[in-house]
Parts: sequence; structure tokens; C-alpha cells
Amino acid sequence: MGDLHAVPHRGLFTGNRGCLVDDHGQIARHHRGDLWITCVTEYRGWQHPVDAPGTWTPLFFLDDAVALAAGHRPCGLCRRSDYARYREAVSRARAEPPPGAARLNRLLATERLRPGRGLERAADRITWTASPGLLPPGTIIVDSGRNPSLVIDDRLMSFDFSGWADPRPMPHGETVEVLTPPTSVAAMQYGFEPVLHPSATM
Repeated sequence: MGDLHAVPHRGLFTGNRGCLVDDHGQIARHHRGDLWITCVTEYRGWQHPVDAPGTWTPLFFLDDAVALAAGHRPCGLCRRSDYARYREAVSRARAEPPPGAARLNRLLATERLRPGRGLERAADRITWTASPGLLPPGTIIVDSGRNPSLVIDDRLMSFDFSGWADPRPMPHGETVEVLTPPTSVAAMQYGFEPVLHPSATM
């Protein structure tokens, strides 16, 4: 069983991928359904429980880079303008009309996880390879040990729950394993600007 209060750092965003807890408020599943969205942590004064059964379970993300890498997209309600920019960027990348929420959800669902079940799904994540110099800022890559790093301009930064750290030069002349789904990478390449934690620019 998981502990919903194990990490003290909340991050800039919350997220929804369905009800993740059992009737006792303990984490019992990785996700429920294909609606994986990223929300602001405060909206209209609404209050939502962290571990209540029968309703969506809040997740917390350091920033957009982490949320996108997890396979989420901006919420169409509390992040309406970001959602619109994300849709428009995906439209430009795919040379098709702006996709609706259901289409975006299906695209991301096919890109983030291999078919399977269970609480621990990290090994089921789909990754892909690319030249690091072609990846936009906000992309997250992983090394052979599955450690994530943020692509930011001409450098990489390591992930920590409290922020991005350990800046180092971008590797050249090799391909890297990309964790962020292709649709979200394309969105960033075609104009969607992710909200990054302030530590990314330090």
C-alpha cells in the first residue's frame, strides 16, 4: 500500500488520473481511465480531499515538464488558455484541425504505457529515442538507470522533488531515451511553452 503523504514538496501543479485509492484511502492502483490532466493547485476556492474513496485522487507535479513526461496534458477547465495553446500546437505539429480532449486523451494513452495492470507501472512506460539537440526545452529524458533529466536550452538538469539541479552540458553525437510522449514533445516544438519550476533557470 502506498503513502499519499510521503513527499513533502507539493510542486506547482496537481493532476488527475482517476480514483487511485481503495475504500480505506490507501493507494491501490496506478490510474483509472484515460483522462490524465494537469491542474492548478488553487481554483475558485474549491477544496478537494487528498485520499477520499470514490473520487479522483490528486497527484502533485513539480512543473509542466514532469506532468507532461508522466503522460498528462493541461486541464481544459482550470488551465483553459494552456489547454488551448497545447491543442493548437498539436494541431500545427500534426497538420490537422485542433484535436478535441477525447482525441488528445487517446493519443497520449497510446504513447505513455504498454498494456498491463498493477500499481507499479514504471517498467511499462513507453520511451523513444531522439537526438538531444532536436528536443525542445521541457522534454525529459532518462539514462540507463532510468534517472530523469530535464532538457533546458544547451544543458541537462537532474530531477529532485524540490527542484531541478546539477546542470551539465547537453550530450552530443548520440541519441537519448525520451520519457516525454511524442505528442507533448511535438506540442513544445510547435509553440506550447511549459511552465517550469524556477530552479530550471538557475
